[in-house]
Amino acid sequence: MRERCDVAIVGAGPVGQMLAILLGQRGWRVSVLERWPRAYPLPRAVHFDHEIGRLFQAAGIGDAVRAHSEPACTYEWRSAAGETLLRFGREGENGLSGWPDANMIHQPDLERVLEERLRALPGVQLARGFEVFEVAPAGDRVRVSARGASGELRELEALWAVGCDGANSFVRRAMQVPVEDLGFEFDWLVVDLVMRRARKWRPNNWQLLDPERPTTVLSGGPGRRRFEFMRLPHESVEALNDSRMAWSLLEPWALSPSNAVLERHSVYTFRARWAETWRVGRLLLAGDAAHMLPPFLGQGLGSGIRDAATLAWQLDLVLAGRAPERLLDTYTAERLPHVRSFIHLSIDLGRVMCTTNADDAAARDAQLTALARAQQSSPLPSPPVMGAGTTLAADRHAGELFVQGRVHARASAGVRVGLFDDVVGHGWALVGADRDPQDDLTDAQRDFFASLPGVSAHVGAHAPVVDLEGRYAAFFERTGRRVALQRPDGHLFGTGKEPSDAGVLVDALARRLAEPFVPEPESL
Repeated sequence: MRERCDVAIVGAGPVGQMLAILLGQRGWRVSVLERWPRAYPLPRAVHFDHEIGRLFQAAGIGDAVRAHSEPACTYEWRSAAGETLLRFGREGENGLSGWPDANMIHQPDLERVLEERLRALPGVQLARGFEVFEVAPAGDRVRVSARGASGELRELEALWAVGCDGANSFVRRAMQVPVEDLGFEFDWLVVDLVMRRARKWRPNNWQLLDPERPTTVLSGGPGRRRFEFMRLPHESVEALNDSRMAWSLLEPWALSPSNAVLERHSVYTFRARWAETWRVGRLLLAGDAAHMLPPFLGQGLGSGIRDAATLAWQLDLVLAGRAPERLLDTYTAERLPHVRSFIHLSIDLGRVMCTTNADDAAARDAQLTALARAQQSSPLPSPPVMGAGTTLAADRHAGELFVQGRVHARASAGVRVGLFDDVVGHGWALVGADRDPQDDLTDAQRDFFASLPGVSAHVGAHAPVVDLEGRYAAFFERTGRRVALQRPDGHLFGTGKEPSDAGVLVDALARRLAEPFVPEPESL
């Protein structure tokens, strides 16, 4: 007899687990199938940004993730001579989402936190050691079949199935989705270390732009270090992927078996590619199954977590009957342009970093030095805006990432102080600069918004929800808007010039959910 669930997820990496948690928290029955019997024990991703921190909050693991990560407030590019060419970020500053702009973490620690949260949800099941060998339409459902190491069969019938099964995704192959590959490839030796004793690294995260060996030096999470060494044209992958070579390359940093443990060394080929569509019928893709990003912006893990966040609220509305299935076509329309922008930005940065010609490197260094002299701190490129989809098309702020700041508010249990989502509520949010936006809604509008569910708040220096850092005031002043409607993934559906525009925004959202806007494929 086949098991039934609302959503079947293939793959239990961070993206699959995150999607399962976000759906499970909304009350849906979710089954996760993972081919490996145990979580991968070695490091992979080491970075997530402020936006992803906020999404971890939404999954109920914000505090646990903070306990296993460390902020990376600054990042430097240095020449072969050790001169600082560019310095990104500032010490002690949080990003737009109320978390440090950059955070470093050991992926196995993150996956343990995710799995503990997943297993605490009554409607979510995780089956490890089952390799999926079939995904096929079955009327108004999809059939997912998997086999355990001992030959045991597991068969699911789900309303939707999501492939979060990595770069070699079985689900993507079953969907027969074309993949666009930009042909941007570099081999790098990735070396992960556990420090035997504490050591201060200054700077903590930096890029050595040495044409003789471009090198990345990073935190690998608390107590760990990561080094990435570019393979040079005359080297073979086999010669580079050797522990003796790793220790030789680490010698300039005074690292040896006496003060560090070599946890992993492996040559990776950095690639840039994406699936051309992420939905075929009742099958969907997320994470590396949908895209692969070069690591030069550190957005590989984050892009997959964004996929999970967007897909979770869309599936929630479709499963609840509050939106038609066509809403899920906006998933590709929104996420693919966003990911593609990050890929192109990563490639641009990678071409700068991977320069091995001495003359070209000298010219690059001169240009970067001039830029550094013009301003003390160089901001990283602005994040891409979400592609057109479930947003207010006429609003130039639609699709932007909205702010999250620390607030102070009274609740039934007393005064609460913390980040907005933890104090006021997660999900759809109406935020007003002058009064509570729900005061400008009709009963019908209020009922619709509450059904999503949505929360509303008047945020300001002297409002019921006190803007402790002035983040909301700065947003409203910068944009000239007075009310904002935020989606569950932290991006803006739209904004209004007047407080009374709250009802206009809610009506526009209701229309957009009833009749989703899906751009033509060529405009993606």
